[in-house]
Amino acid sequence: MVEQYRSALLDRANPMGISQRGTGAILVRFLTSLDEHAAECGPEELGRLGAIARDLAAVCLAEHADAAREVDAGAQAPALLERVKAFIEHNLDDPDLAPGTIAERHHISLRSLHLLFRHEEESVSRLIRRRRLERCRADLARPELAHHSVRDLAARRGFPNASAFGRAFREAYGLTPREHRRRSMSGAPTDH
Repeated sequence: MVEQYRSALLDRANPMGISQRGTGAILVRFLTSLDEHAAECGPEELGRLGAIARDLAAVCLAEHADAAREVDAGAQAPALLERVKAFIEHNLDDPDLAPGTIAERHHISLRSLHLLFRHEEESVSRLIRRRRLERCRADLARPELAHHSVRDLAARRGFPNASAFGRAFREAYGLTPREHRRRSMSGAPTDH
């Protein structure tokens, strides 16, 4: 039994990508030492050493599999990021759209979702907020929606709290939603 593990792992350690550091180094040294001293051991000792070799090999293979999953996840990250962004765009009007619901719908952890956005210009929350504000700003400038209140338009775009919407709009555009609407309807410039 020990001979099987020793020859299989020593012969294949490098092609399998088993690290020569940490657990991989311990396994390789253990198997090398076992190869050198196996003749000095009795059958019971060899059986116990075989079980140790099996356990060390299992730990190394598990680490190798975890590393492969991380590489695979890294390769899939750009496609997942695009799916998440499309999902956000499609669901902006849902007042329950938040990082937690997005992560849940994509079967990833909240931490993984935030990691997807780590190289983006804005976080997932800021993206949602910016895109909602842009939609509200466009709605407020549309004459055919003039009969809708600012509060209704904001709620329709995922801002159920009118005062929070007003503060966010003013922070983003330098004027209140009503001022923006008035200027848009009069043809006056609305940028600050």
